[in-house]
Amino acid sequence: MPEPDFAPLPTPLNAKGEPRKTGVEIELGGLTEASVAEICTSELGGHAVQGDGPFWTIEGSSIGKIEVYLDIFLRKAEQSALRDFALEIGREVIPVEIVTEPLEMKGLHALHGLCRALREHGALGSEGGLFFGFGVHLNIEIASENDADIVRPLLAYALIEDWLRIANPIDESRRVLPFSDPYPTDFVRALIALGPDAGLIDVIDLYLQRTPTRNRGLDMLPLFAHLRPQQVAGIMSKVKSARPAFHFRLPDSRIDNPDWSIAQEWQRWITVERVAADTALLGLLSDAWLDDHGALTLLRHGWARRAGTILHGVGLDNAGVRPE
Repeated sequence: MPEPDFAPLPTPLNAKGEPRKTGVEIELGGLTEASVAEICTSELGGHAVQGDGPFWTIEGSSIGKIEVYLDIFLRKAEQSALRDFALEIGREVIPVEIVTEPLEMKGLHALHGLCRALREHGALGSEGGLFFGFGVHLNIEIASENDADIVRPLLAYALIEDWLRIANPIDESRRVLPFSDPYPTDFVRALIALGPDAGLIDVIDLYLQRTPTRNRGLDMLPLFAHLRPQQVAGIMSKVKSARPAFHFRLPDSRIDNPDWSIAQEWQRWITVERVAADTALLGLLSDAWLDDHGALTLLRHGWARRAGTILHGVGLDNAGVRPE
């Protein structure tokens, strides 16, 4: 597969005038943590250090610090024979996770080569097993702390989420295993009512009332915890992941597919920000969403395709399927 093109963010710089950065989390199977750490150093340089049990840190790589570990809550438990036994028996279905520091575009390009090397060494993605519920997460730095730079991307995502989900259908294992649920329709309706110029405090209050969970494709709680820690303290009191970034949780890791790249997933977020930047398009999608949704919505595919038709009409449907 040729080197992918990472389209620039519509607002490429942050409030300090510096390039916005993106942290990446990649889940995979088929390889041990030690093997993944070794491949990381082979491709990106640096040296790997084993921590407590099957948890590794790569220092001094070309993209900075990288963490490699089994993605399970037990990684935070104290080391013991019982913990390590539980890790071993769960290894067949628990993904190995690679977590990067926030990266500029050059770092995102470097990950393409790393994914290719991992695939060549036998890495497996979501399609590698029935219960391989692996994903990719992007933590995209916000353009600024202005209300509009938070609210408009959230509204844009909420309006096109159903289309994003059918544009690259969620793997069946992700339907069986716990993963992110779509935003509830009552939340989207209320968010549309607030509008793209809503105040952030009102939007956070709405989010906490209607969807106070991290189990969403666009998990806003870490960002809200960073911006308004007191406002979300009751929900995020035990979560230490506050950050000035959108936590975009993609449903599949297709690292074993030679036709897949992180750039394809990146393009999804680019579409969200392009919609967010277009006031007229936000209004058109909002009106169409309200027209499409009655008091009760059981099926989402109809709206997904209608949203795709609207995006196709303005040339923004290149993240997935064309409308039928």
